[in-house]
Order: sequence, then C-alpha cells, then structure tokens
Amino acid sequence: MIARILQLEGYRVETAKTGKEAIEKSNSNSYNLALIDLRLPDMDGSDLLAAMRETTPRVIKIMLTGYGLAGGGGEEVRKHADGYLVKPIEIEDLLRTIKMHLEKQENTVQGASIVT
Repeated sequence: MIARILQLEGYRVETAKTGKEAIEKSNSNSYNLALIDLRLPDMDGSDLLAAMRETTPRVIKIMLTGYGLAGGGGEEVRKHADGYLVKPIEIEDLLRTIKMHLEKQENTVQGASIVT
C-alpha cells in the first residue's frame, strides 16, 4: 500500500520482502531513501539499519515500527536512523517526512528512488 501511494506521488519505488533482499538491492542499486520496518521476516530491522549504515551510508534510512522504540533495537534506531514513524502511519506524516529528508539531501522530490 505504501509503495503504491509513493508511486502515485511520483516516486520510483522498489520493494524488498526480506532484509537480505534489501541488502542485495542496496548493494547493486542506488537509492535516495529506504523505509525499513523494524520487524522483518528474516532479521530485525535494526540489524538491517546497521548493515545499510555500513554499505550505503548516504541513503536516508527511516524506520517504521508498530512497537514503538522502548524495546530492543530502539537505541540503535534513535542513534542511527534518520527518522522513524510509528504505525499506524498517517500518509501525510510519511510524505512530509520523506520530502523533508530528500530536501535536506538536496534532491528533488520528483524522480527520487525509494526502496521499501
């Protein structure tokens, strides 16, 4: 659903179903921004965040969580993610957050590539 909304907003979007797939894609493609779920089928999102921080440090990393940040991984997210949103996500908040970070990165909003 998020991917489709972002496409309708003019973003080029690729999705990854697992952390491993996201790492592979980020190693072979160039992205402006990654939306990372804290709970993934094959790893914790904070582990993916750490891996991407090492391999693709310039990619904006925004964590999405339905669990808040009080538990495990919360400190990692606060220290190393560029931002985070708590589910259920308001689409307006997501779009505003993405736009803000892309503007900071000095890219235009239209045509930016995002992996979710």
